[in-house]
Amino acid sequence: MSDIYLVPGLRTPFVKAGGVYAKHSSIDLSVPLVREMAGRARPDFVVWGQVITHPDVSNIAREVVLDAGVDPTIPAFSTTLACSTSFMAAIEAGAMLGRGGAHLALVGGSESMSHVPIALKQRVADELMFLFAKDRAAAAERLARIGAGDFNLPARGWANRKSGRSMGEHTEDTVKRFAISREDQDAQALASHQGAIRGWDEGFFTDLVLPFDGVAADNLPRRDTSPEKLAGLKPAFDPANGTITAGNASPLTDGAAALWVADREGLARLGAEPTVRLVDWELAAIDYLDGDEGMLMAPARAIPRLLARHGLRFADIASWNVHEAFAAQVVANLRLAADASYRKERAGVDVDLGEFPWQHVNPHGGSIALGHPFAATGARVLSQAAKELAALPSGSRGIVSLCADGGSGTVGLLERV
Repeated sequence: MSDIYLVPGLRTPFVKAGGVYAKHSSIDLSVPLVREMAGRARPDFVVWGQVITHPDVSNIAREVVLDAGVDPTIPAFSTTLACSTSFMAAIEAGAMLGRGGAHLALVGGSESMSHVPIALKQRVADELMFLFAKDRAAAAERLARIGAGDFNLPARGWANRKSGRSMGEHTEDTVKRFAISREDQDAQALASHQGAIRGWDEGFFTDLVLPFDGVAADNLPRRDTSPEKLAGLKPAFDPANGTITAGNASPLTDGAAALWVADREGLARLGAEPTVRLVDWELAAIDYLDGDEGMLMAPARAIPRLLARHGLRFADIASWNVHEAFAAQVVANLRLAADASYRKERAGVDVDLGEFPWQHVNPHGGSIALGHPFAATGARVLSQAAKELAALPSGSRGIVSLCADGGSGTVGLLERV
């Protein structure tokens, strides 16, 4: 298989759902990125993702290519793996390079969390479909009687289908099971905001972000946050005993993000040097229905397995970019990946990985501060990680880690060439 290289792409500024992007669809958010990037080089194919799907869009990747007005003969397909969606798009694209004449892929994802389709319950939809086929007047009469009880409303914040519980409720299980303190969660959240603000102040994000609809920068990082302000927020998922708050959890966000995945021939077409290589990846999953760990603990298995496979220790990794669905999930996954007993029992890795370097986690902020448009986060994290590694000496390595609904985890090993 050809070497797989990552070249940072573009993203929209990330903004709070229900705000300035509320009039835009996921396709709207995606189009300027694809148009701008395809103007630099023609990709051999496009992989794009969306988690909150809409009934009138069967293949968002193809719709984005067509709406962007780029070469309509560019193939495009969609992918979904919850919060790891555009990370999975990069893995899929990388596996295709060097085959079928493909050398350069444009991958990414977008999410408009301002626009959540509301579906009819299946029995009601079936009844209406039957009536429309047999008796349109009766169908119209039934439509007139549609009430709140006939809809599947997202009242529980994108609850998991199997458990019926939200990610926040599952992560409260993680907090209790592993005694993750409120102070540690708030400290992780504060570090995320500080890193994001520093990144914007120092110009790190300037060439990664394409202004959209009058917005030039993320509007979620809080310059004025503090330990005291974070400590004053009320629990969001367990009012009586919880520790997860709006301050130490990722916010509902609108945005889109993209990056390039290429082999050497594709890099030449981009006019880019081989700088950051995607060396390997590890996909993991846990049985979140049979245990008390919570939903988002698969990275604690995937990280040790990936490091052990390459004979690496924590100290060999210069840059860690870890998706922050919740601060508690970050702390728990990294703490337990570094716990020898847990690592041996749950990941099947019985090697000494050393002390975990917390100072190298999310140096330019994570999803708590920057925001989390589900399908866009993987591409945002990969572009950020690739840019950070490009500034480090040859041979430097990075880890990218994303947890996802359904008990999944996706971890990648990157290397500065």
